[in-house]
Amino acid sequence: MARLVLLLALLLAPWPATASDWGGIQPGVSTVEQVRERYGQPSKESRPKVEGYDTLEWVYEGRRAPAGIARLTVEFGLLTPGGYKPSIVRVFTIEPKPLIFGRTTLIQGWGVPDGKKDNPDGTTTLIWTDGLLVALDKAGEEATTMIFSLPQPGLVPPGAAPTSPTPPQPAAPAPRR
Repeated sequence: MARLVLLLALLLAPWPATASDWGGIQPGVSTVEQVRERYGQPSKESRPKVEGYDTLEWVYEGRRAPAGIARLTVEFGLLTPGGYKPSIVRVFTIEPKPLIFGRTTLIQGWGVPDGKKDNPDGTTTLIWTDGLLVALDKAGEEATTMIFSLPQPGLVPPGAAPTSPTPPQPAAPAPRR
């Protein structure tokens, strides 16, 4: 819960750079209309207040979720240097189905993470400073939650371990005799 509050506070701050994207959605760029055009009407809609601003949250789940995804949550409402933009994507979260985003797929898709954090519950979070956080399962091999936001250059904590520059490789075949 504390991570979510910290992330939310960071996301409301204005950022000039581009973010990680997925499925045609890019925080700070995509609009309500673009998300609706791509994914249709959400399964659920809510209008929470975040730090005094009226925001919009759409949830796609069940048959309305994209293929391979259990749940897609898109949050709109971004504070920019030019003012508050209620129809711009601030952050979105995908909860992939099992075997969709493994560690190797993540590295192939978004590059080597800038850092990782081992959590008290035995899970690991991979951190990309261009705006992607990925919670892995306890085995450290499958994504359970992926949070896409604006770039977070200061998000890699000082104690976070650097990541391996290459994804895990399969074992080499035994030499032929």
